[in-house]
Amino acid sequence: MTLVKAGVVVLDCAEPEKLAAFYGELLDGEQTLASANLVQLRGADGFLIAFRRDVNATPPSWPRPENSLQVHLEFMVDDLDEVERRIVSLGGRPIETRDAVGPNEERGYSDPSGHSFTVRLTPPTSPKQG
Repeated sequence: MTLVKAGVVVLDCAEPEKLAAFYGELLDGEQTLASANLVQLRGADGFLIAFRRDVNATPPSWPRPENSLQVHLEFMVDDLDEVERRIVSLGGRPIETRDAVGPNEERGYSDPSGHSFTVRLTPPTSPKQG
């Protein structure tokens, strides 16, 4: 018998409504819960993420060591350049956009509240032809 039915990633931030708007647009998500201190979204693929009000929240400092990595999100994408334009247009900022070669190509960003996340190129599902 499964005891845990579902999980939700919860990010602490000073303004959950604003951060929910950023991720709602990025994930093509819909708001499933809202209160004075919590906003929850369900992404188009079913991913659950919530934002909890913490007026004392401080952004992580990654990659600097002080107050470094508090949580790390990773999203799979088909087009790194297209998603980068989308992230920046929504108020996110690049923190590591090296152009690695191979199936694990990835880029790092921070959301408007300073939480870091990575977008990783979805590896091809079929063998290369030719």
